[in-house]
Amino acid sequence: MKKDRVYICHTFYHVYISVIKELNLPKEKRGKADLILSTMSNDFGNLDGKAIRSGLFDGVYRFDEKEDAVLPDVMKYHRDRGNVILNLIQRIRYTRELGKAQEEYVPVDLTEYKDIYVFCDSDPIGYYLNYKKIRYHAVEDGLDTILYCDSARYSNIGHFKLKAFMARLGLIFIENGYSKYCIDMEVNNLRDIKYKIGKYKEVPRKQLTDNVSETDRYYLMDIFMDNPGQLLSQLAEAPTDRRKVLILSDPVCDLDTRKEIMRDIITQYGKDATVFIKPHPRDVLDYDTGDFSDCIVLKGRFPMEMMNYFPELHMDLVLSIFTTVDSIEFADKKVKLGADFMDKYEDPAIHRENEQI
Repeated sequence: MKKDRVYICHTFYHVYISVIKELNLPKEKRGKADLILSTMSNDFGNLDGKAIRSGLFDGVYRFDEKEDAVLPDVMKYHRDRGNVILNLIQRIRYTRELGKAQEEYVPVDLTEYKDIYVFCDSDPIGYYLNYKKIRYHAVEDGLDTILYCDSARYSNIGHFKLKAFMARLGLIFIENGYSKYCIDMEVNNLRDIKYKIGKYKEVPRKQLTDNVSETDRYYLMDIFMDNPGQLLSQLAEAPTDRRKVLILSDPVCDLDTRKEIMRDIITQYGKDATVFIKPHPRDVLDYDTGDFSDCIVLKGRFPMEMMNYFPELHMDLVLSIFTTVDSIEFADKKVKLGADFMDKYEDPAIHRENEQI
């Protein structure tokens, strides 16, 4: 007998949305899903243990997903042959070999689930599902990710229609709904996406979060917050007569450039304010010393959305570089600095993907 469903996650935010989706189900349907945590690009710490203890999941597994760069037998098919036909033939081999290479690392038999939900199927798990001919549901990587970066089209700029046709046949793989084996793709905001396809299915994330009851929010606290009291005590450090500015870091550029970016943001927006920094879970820059010693660095690795559940929390201004801030409910003003800001620090072609499609 098949198990109900499994969520394949690559980030804390993916797990957060998986938990929210489970909390939107009637109580009698909870506790039947499994959770798979890919360790390819993220350290989940003790999240797996907390998720299983919550009772919301039947099983939690780690997946040692392998990116192509560490697989020489795959990377030999990832080079420009100087000819469209030769490149497509090579890509067929690349698609198969990258998918096949994951087989020994996938921790469960995915054919044993009725429904498979995959966040960021552009990662090797998407190639594995294509290789094994397993049908699945794709879920938007972040809030409005496709709206701001249509990675499927950006990564396949040349001869896109031909490549999309080959993906529909299952010969090559393209993420975000173009795969033959992708049933549908959940997106937050369908209306504003420029290039729509029939598999896109609007599932507003605010609707999901609004449906979570006050009681069920304790599940979120238990899973994601190691020490809620520590966060509250840090917030209490700020003088009451000064503005509060929160900067959400992004893992952009090299560390030296990232340090320069953060210094510039603080100089421009943090004057006469108490500046808080919430490091991105993949940001390894040291904010505890040196240039940022006057800032309050929020401890703990958790999705920023968890801060919405602290009624004591209030910020005058929240800033990010690329992180979408629309879901934040505790700030008077929210600013996403975006591409115009980043043009000063790196080649615009790196972060203006949609403009190049």
